[in-house]
Amino acid sequence: MTQPTDATDGILAPGLVGRREVLVCEHNVAPHVAKLSTPSMIRAMEQASQRAILDYLPAEQSTVGFEVNIRHVAGADIGATVTAVAELERVDGRWLYFKVEALDGDRTIGVGTHRRAIITLPPDATNRGGGNDSHTHEL
Repeated sequence: MTQPTDATDGILAPGLVGRREVLVCEHNVAPHVAKLSTPSMIRAMEQASQRAILDYLPAEQSTVGFEVNIRHVAGADIGATVTAVAELERVDGRWLYFKVEALDGDRTIGVGTHRRAIITLPPDATNRGGGNDSHTHEL
C-alpha cells in the first residue's frame, strides 16, 4: 500500500466545514433514557468531519478517526434533529485536527475535538466513508 500524499498542498486547508444531521429515534438513544446516546453523537461528529474534507482528497484516499475528546453537555429527545458540525482547524501532513459540535436547534449538546489520519484505500474499497448508512436516520 502506498503512503498518502501530503495534505498541505493548499487544497485541504483549515476552515472547511462538514455537517451531519441525525434524527433522534429508538435506534440511537441510550438504553436507559430516551435521549441521544453519546456514541451516536460522536458517530455523527466523526461523519461530519469526514464530510468536511472528503471532496478535497483524491478518490483513492479517505480518512480514519484516531482520537475523540468530546463532552456530552445536554440531552436530545426522541424526535429531535441533531446537527453535528465539524470544522477543520489544522492540517499537519496526513494528520487532520477538527473542532466539533453537536446542536439540537440552537442548543449545544456536545463539544470537543477530533483527529483523523489520511489513508490510501485498498483497490477493492467500495466506500470512502462519510455516513452513508441506514442506522443513523439521516435527514
